[in-house]
Amino acid sequence: MQIIYNSPSYCVFEFRDEAEPGRGGFEIMDKATRREIFIGGALATQFRENVAELIAGQPSVEEVDAFLGRFDGLMLQPVMLH
Repeated sequence: MQIIYNSPSYCVFEFRDEAEPGRGGFEIMDKATRREIFIGGALATQFRENVAELIAGQPSVEEVDAFLGRFDGLMLQPVMLH
């Protein structure tokens, strides 16, 4: 597990499976609501591509947080321990 993004609003962790590249996923945590989502598979691949596009434009923290905010409605799992 590696933290790949951390702002006052969100934290994103990447989970990689070194034995099988392409496996793993991302955990996106909304700090304000203390909720999270884990995405894997095709959604994780799409997320990785979207993040690469976003980063290429040298976004502000606000722009990255707005991008991550699109996942707020899917964050149903309460954060228990991190």
